Amino acid sequence: MERHRSWRDSWCIFLDVDGTLLELAETPEAVTVGADLVGVLGRASTALGGALALISGRPIAALDRLFAPLQLPTAGVHGLERRNALGAYTEGPVDWLPLGTARHAMAELARRHRGLTLEDKGLAVALHWRREPQLEESVRSLLGSLAARLGPDFELQEGDAVLEIKATGRDKGTAVESFLREAPFAGRVPLYVGDDATDAAAFRAVERHGGWAIGVGPRPDTLLRFADPLAVRRWLGRLTGPSGLLGAT
Repeated sequence: MERHRSWRDSWCIFLDVDGTLLELAETPEAVTVGADLVGVLGRASTALGGALALISGRPIAALDRLFAPLQLPTAGVHGLERRNALGAYTEGPVDWLPLGTARHAMAELARRHRGLTLEDKGLAVALHWRREPQLEESVRSLLGSLAARLGPDFELQEGDAVLEIKATGRDKGTAVESFLREAPFAGRVPLYVGDDATDAAAFRAVERHGGWAIGVGPRPDTLLRFADPLAVRRWLGRLTGPSGLLGAT
């Protein structure tokens, strides 16, 4: 990527959180965010005129707690909810009754296996098996069966040692598209930084708009890549330095 002299006015940045800004942990609750990262994100957002957003599988409320007191434009639960730069909140339609049925069955499996972590996101429900990798097949079997019974209004979302059931129709790509129709993102060249399959739709979205998909770690099939979340954080720290926008390595 070439250095751009007027990047503050020309670019916008979308950031995944887990595995991109933050190292993955055994459970979603185990991650921590240092005050230095909160400061870096705040300064980068200011430098970009507010054109920096978080795009995550976590709910927006959980992200606000992690990055407090900072509240950025954010899409949560893989695009099922979104808060724009003006603070307006929207969420996708969800059929709560069948989702509740799936939640009950997933909670029952988690109760039987202490190595599983149930993550109830409200608009979606996830099961993590990072602490007990041998339980992956049990999770896939249950959620595959549940998704088949729930029908076309719901889908399975793959992640890193996690599988979840969510409503169809919105994803990280649709969230990016929505931001790009609004100020201060509209008319800018988008960069999206992400680390796994949940980011694929967002990668495609920024490329449709002439932007850049930047992978983190070995999994994403992208031209540009950061080695790990530490490299992402260091890059963000350089954004407000004297050198301006620097390329991924």
